[in-house]
Amino acid sequence: MAERDPYRNRDFIPDFDAIMAETEARSRALAESARIERNVSYGATPRQSFDLVFPPEPSPCAPLHMFIHGGYWRAGTKEAHTLVAAAVVAAGGIAAIVGYDLMPETRLADIVEQVRSAARHLVGLASDIGADPDRFTASGHSAGAHLASLLAAEAPGDQVPPELPVLRGLLLVSGIYDLRGIPGSFLKDEAKMRDDEAAAWSPLLATHMPGPLRVITRGERETAPFQDQAVALQAVLDHSSPGVELRTEPAVNHLTVVFELADPEAPLGQRLFEMVASS
Repeated sequence: MAERDPYRNRDFIPDFDAIMAETEARSRALAESARIERNVSYGATPRQSFDLVFPPEPSPCAPLHMFIHGGYWRAGTKEAHTLVAAAVVAAGGIAAIVGYDLMPETRLADIVEQVRSAARHLVGLASDIGADPDRFTASGHSAGAHLASLLAAEAPGDQVPPELPVLRGLLLVSGIYDLRGIPGSFLKDEAKMRDDEAAAWSPLLATHMPGPLRVITRGERETAPFQDQAVALQAVLDHSSPGVELRTEPAVNHLTVVFELADPEAPLGQRLFEMVASS
């Protein structure tokens, strides 16, 4: 029997497709019941846009939270991840679910800059949508956690110091922070990430800015790269931002951890609620 690729989550999650379908169904249900503004553009292509989800009774100067979806940089949509807004709006926050262009047509450096641009655009828009730009937090799942981490870091691939938003908090869920294993993984024909790109945009090789509260987590049932790299990122961050919170979400895998993030009653959803409410 061939050795399974620890990056290929489908090989370790028997009901992979059913969970993905359930994620989309929960997102559609939330979108039907919430006030939502779709496809607010921040760039030149259709995927360079975000969806805004508002609380039922927004207060002036509401907290603002940005979520970045996963998909190994080569798949995924913001529409399939509307469900994450549930914990944000429960805390009285405005959620922005962000899209971006995908590999291999778009290179990783451009995706990193797109997400940073989305954050800058969102902060600039805050006062127009009833949010406080000084109460800005962000989160991401999987590849989205990788991209979110670079909202507060200067990577080896940055030719000049990047223009980064001022963040109050970062919640990184099930991320890959050392990309050097990706070019040789099952993704070699799908994302076509080059070795130089992997080294240039690995958060474990980046310089992280002090300031935002950082929470790193992953599911108990995830494979070794997600477990080991969460621990490794905490060790790197502790040099610049002591007090990083490292968590494990019990009994969940790489996909079901998103259900925990989206549930204000679950421990991870409560942590997102607290981060947004206290920002």
